[in-house]
Amino acid sequence: RSAQEMKHMENISSLLQGSECQHLDPRAEQELLAPGEQPWELIMDKKHFRLWRRPIQGTHLYQYRVFGSYTDVTPRQFFNVQLDTEYRKKWDSLVIKLDVIERDLATGSEVIHWVTHFPYPMYSRDYVYVRRYSVDKENNLMVLVSRAVEHPSVPEDPEYVRVRTYESQMVIRPHKTFDENGFDYLLTYSDNPQTVFPRYCLSWMVSSGMPDFLEKLHTAALKAKKMELEVRDYLAAKPLESSGEGKAPLAAAEGSCSPAQLDYA
Repeated sequence: RSAQEMKHMENISSLLQGSECQHLDPRAEQELLAPGEQPWELIMDKKHFRLWRRPIQGTHLYQYRVFGSYTDVTPRQFFNVQLDTEYRKKWDSLVIKLDVIERDLATGSEVIHWVTHFPYPMYSRDYVYVRRYSVDKENNLMVLVSRAVEHPSVPEDPEYVRVRTYESQMVIRPHKTFDENGFDYLLTYSDNPQTVFPRYCLSWMVSSGMPDFLEKLHTAALKAKKMELEVRDYLAAKPLESSGEGKAPLAAAEGSCSPAQLDYA
């Protein structure tokens, strides 16, 4: 499915090349959408990426999708920098806390507690989420998926606002190999930050914050490459790779949530 979504956005991006329109031609766009799927609206077109959004039915929220490319870092570097929680504490100034709560050595899945600053005057938000990553050598893809979960080790803290609805998927396709410069990526993201601000305010926050985060991520990957920083190699560390047999549940340690609660469906 990740390969199909990447191809889908490559097609959309190619249709938009040289166009200043904020929407695709309706007939061309419909051909690229699954039956019943909401169309994407282009809201930002930058040198290295394009940002789309679409409303989530029945809510005041949007789902966002970024399609972009870099040519000066390798896919492996970009992938590892996203996953290395200790390194992120150094390059992301918005991070208040970022800890791995539980790890499954067999699948590489991890439960993360992330506390982050939000723009003033809003309270800081905290997320508890499970993430899983895989490398699909057959399709030349790297995939990182995350979703909010409950975990008994991280009860709500009155100092922060708990975000209970959060999903993210990053798909990376190398231009050549995992260790040569150049790749395309597709980031699909949605969450409910539980604010009283109207939809257009939330949209502005995401459309301004997303480019800033991606630029910081890119800069961190460049810095790690240039200075040869010790960033954990998650591709080499993970025992299992994508086999096309579906995702295994996150094994629950003693005293933690049940597999049903932590399974990434």
